Amino acid sequence: MSEMRIVGIRVEQPQNQPVLLLREADGERYLPIWIGQMEATAIALEQQGVEPARPLTHDLIKNLLDAFGHALLEVRIVDLQEGTFYADLVFEGDMRVSCRPSDAVAVALRTGAPVFAEESVLAEAGLAMPEEKEDEVEKFKEFLESVSPDDFKATDG
Repeated sequence: MSEMRIVGIRVEQPQNQPVLLLREADGERYLPIWIGQMEATAIALEQQGVEPARPLTHDLIKNLLDAFGHALLEVRIVDLQEGTFYADLVFEGDMRVSCRPSDAVAVALRTGAPVFAEESVLAEAGLAMPEEKEDEVEKFKEFLESVSPDDFKATDG
């Protein structure tokens, strides 16, 4: 089992499909999980520190846990079957509640619970990307964000 860091939400083009991107805390593997738009919004809002006027579903779950005095100990991404990921919310006494990884991560962000992935899931769906390549990808993304079509116009001379 590996602890994962929540990198964030990326959008796969051209379908505009949100992807939750996790990275091993002590490794170089990434775990991309395609998720729904609503869950992507919930994760992105929490990562950006945006507080909605009214609680979203994941905020409600956190509020219920607080009200009932239960702590979410951790989130585990436990399985991958036919392209579908499965996760567990883990509470005291090893009580587990099965859910989608996107919902689990949205709740983990709100409660501060760590996220883990089973080795079998990482072995099947994890993508290794050494640190140097990650830096190159980030630099390229920054370049793309700063460049405009006018930068490629031909000039006389």
